[in-house]
Amino acid sequence: MASLMNEPARKAGSPGGEDEFVPQRIAGPVVAGVVPGQPSAVVQSAARLAYSLNVKLICAYVDITSYLSNERDDQDLLQTAGQEGAVDDAEQTSAHLREHLQAVLGKAGIRWSLLTLVGEPARALARLADSADASVIVVGTREGRVGARLEQLLLGSVAVHLTHRQTRPVVVVPLGPQRRHRPKEDA
Repeated sequence: MASLMNEPARKAGSPGGEDEFVPQRIAGPVVAGVVPGQPSAVVQSAARLAYSLNVKLICAYVDITSYLSNERDDQDLLQTAGQEGAVDDAEQTSAHLREHLQAVLGKAGIRWSLLTLVGEPARALARLADSADASVIVVGTREGRVGARLEQLLLGSVAVHLTHRQTRPVVVVPLGPQRRHRPKEDA
């Protein structure tokens, strides 16, 4: 009988030492970081991955105007930095994101959800990935706009922070890559 592609070889009586690699099926969801105005490429890439792995897609928007304040070990309190209407703004942003995601993913045939998180984006996404036992985190790069560059200078790169602060694989979807000018070759 021919073996199936991508099936691990099993040797009868082989010792299962610590160094022996035995691949296992991925069962945890795909976590995707989403932001308002983000090109659909990030969600579409995350959806393709979730579909291919036959797992749920968890889209997560991180509201950076609010943060978690851990006053006691057993209680996280939501704090809002700024004006009183910030909570309403976050709810409205989440509602718009949900509508956008429904338009992009509605007929894709995958299970998905949207969660609104608070705090520093890389830490919030890492916490979510831990609690959901995610198999991978998908984020996009920032587009080459001046505002995005200023935001990256102030907050840093979410993708870089994720790759250095947690153990799950991180897929970075390039958005608006800068094309390098190539001089035309002489004919």
